[in-house]
Amino acid sequence: MNERILIVDDDPVQRRLVEEAVRRFGYQPTAVDGGEAAAQLLIEEEPGRFNLVILDLVMPDLDGMGVLGRMREAGLQIPVIVQTAHGGIDTVVSAMRAGAFDFVVKPVRPERLEVSVRNALKVTALEGEITRIKKSANGTLTFSDIITSSKPMERVLSLGRRASKSNIPILIEGESGVGKELIARAIQGSSDRRNKPLVTVNCGAIPENLVESVLFGHEKGAFTGAIDRHVGKFQEADGGTLFLDEVGELPLDVQVRLLRAIQEGEIEPVGAKRPSKVDFRLISATNRSLIEEVKRGNFREDLYYRLNVFPIWVPPLRERRDDIPELVRHFIARFAAEEGKRGLTSIAPDALALLQSFDWPGNIRQLENAVFRAVVLSDNAYLTVNEFPQIAAQMGGVALDEPSVATDGTGAVSLSDSNELEIPLMAGQPADPAFRNDAPPFGFMRALDNAGHVRTLEDVEREMIRNAIDHYSGRMAEVARRLGIGRSTLYRKLKEYGLDANPGPIAAE
Repeated sequence: MNERILIVDDDPVQRRLVEEAVRRFGYQPTAVDGGEAAAQLLIEEEPGRFNLVILDLVMPDLDGMGVLGRMREAGLQIPVIVQTAHGGIDTVVSAMRAGAFDFVVKPVRPERLEVSVRNALKVTALEGEITRIKKSANGTLTFSDIITSSKPMERVLSLGRRASKSNIPILIEGESGVGKELIARAIQGSSDRRNKPLVTVNCGAIPENLVESVLFGHEKGAFTGAIDRHVGKFQEADGGTLFLDEVGELPLDVQVRLLRAIQEGEIEPVGAKRPSKVDFRLISATNRSLIEEVKRGNFREDLYYRLNVFPIWVPPLRERRDDIPELVRHFIARFAAEEGKRGLTSIAPDALALLQSFDWPGNIRQLENAVFRAVVLSDNAYLTVNEFPQIAAQMGGVALDEPSVATDGTGAVSLSDSNELEIPLMAGQPADPAFRNDAPPFGFMRALDNAGHVRTLEDVEREMIRNAIDHYSGRMAEVARRLGIGRSTLYRKLKEYGLDANPGPIAAE
C-alpha cells in the first residue's frame, strides 16, 4: 500500500505515536507540527500528493477548522480524519460540516484508527470510480479524472490537454490495454465538444464485409439484406468526436473512403446518390506501428500522414509502475462494492510488491482482471499473495495458505509452520494444486485430458481460438492474423465450435 497520509499535530508524542501506527498499517506517513505547515504542504508545495489527512483540531497557530476551511477554498477533496481531546457534540458537528470524513477522540486506539483510515480510503476510491463512470458516460471525463502519479504519464496528459484545445487529428499509440480510449475520452471531455457525442468504433471487431456500412451507413436497398436505411458512425458523430480504435485493422478499400472523409469533411453512404457533409473531430488509436504497416503495404501512406498529425504515445504499465498502487486501490474499491464484500478494503504490502514487480504484458486491462479475480477469491479484509497465484507462478515464487511465509531470496519458499520446509518453484509452474489439473496459467495448454489420453486436435483448436479471443479482447482481425488464418475461416470455425466472438467477462491473465 503506497497511500500517503499527512499527520498534523502540535503534540510531538502524539504525533510520533500516530506516525508509527500509520506506518504499521502499511501506509506512508508524513508528519508536520502545525496547521500552517499542513496548509502550505497540501495547497502550495505538494498538491495532490496525499491520499488522506489525520488532523488535530486544537493547535496554536492555525487550528484544524482553519485547515479544513483552506482546503475547502482550494477545492481539495482529500478525506480528513480529525482528532482532539475535546469530543463535545458541537465540535463533532462543526468538523463534519467543514468536510471531515470521520472523528476520533484522543488517545485513539490503533484498531479504531486503522478502521477509520481504511474506510476513508475505500469510500474515496469508490466515489472516484463512480464519478469517472458517470463522466465517461456523459462525455465530461477530463484529465484530472485519470488515475496516475507517474512521470511518464505526465507528458501524455500534458500533450492531451494541448490537443484538446483544437480540432487537430490525433493518433494515440500504445500497447493493448494501456488506456488509449480513456485518453480519447479525456480529450473529448476537455474540448469545446464536451457536450456532443463521442462515438467509439473498434475497427478490428467489425466483419470485413460490413465495415463500409458500419462507418458510412447505407441506404435502403443498397445491397441484399438492406431493408432499412442505416446511419453510419460518421453521421452519429456529427458535431462531436469519432474515435477509431485499432484503425490499423481497416481494409485498404475502406482506407480510401476514410481519407476522403477526413480531407473533404463529407461521406457517401453505400447506395447514396450524393455525399453528405459531416462535422467531426477524429481521434484514432492503434496498438501497431502504423509506419511499419505502411512499409508492408497494409496501410496507405497518405492516410497515415493525415492521421498522424498529433501523435500521443501511451507508455505500457511496466514503464510506469508508480501507477500500480493507486490503480489497485481503485479496482479493489470498485470490485469489492460490486461483489458485496464490504470488509475488503486494501492489499497486503507483499502482494502489492508482487504486482509492482510483474511486467503486465496485458497492461491495465490485465491488472484490472487480476484484481477482480483476487477480490472474488478473497475472504479477508485485504488481498494477499494467495489471491494472485498465476502472477506468483510466473514470477517464480508463491505464498501458500499457511500463516507465515518467507522467501530466502533464491525463489524458494520457506514455511515457518512446516518445519522450515523449502519448496522451489520454477517460473511458469502452477502456483496452486488446483491449477495443475484443471486450469493451467494462461499461455499453457494441456496435451492430455483428465483421463490421461491425448486431447483431440478439434478440442485443442477450440481452446486455442477461445484463448486468442480473450487475449486480444475480441479484435477478430488480430486474432485471425495471430492464428495465421483468414477472418472468414475464423468466423466459420466460431460457428462450427459454437464459440462466442466476444471475450469472456474475466480475460485471461
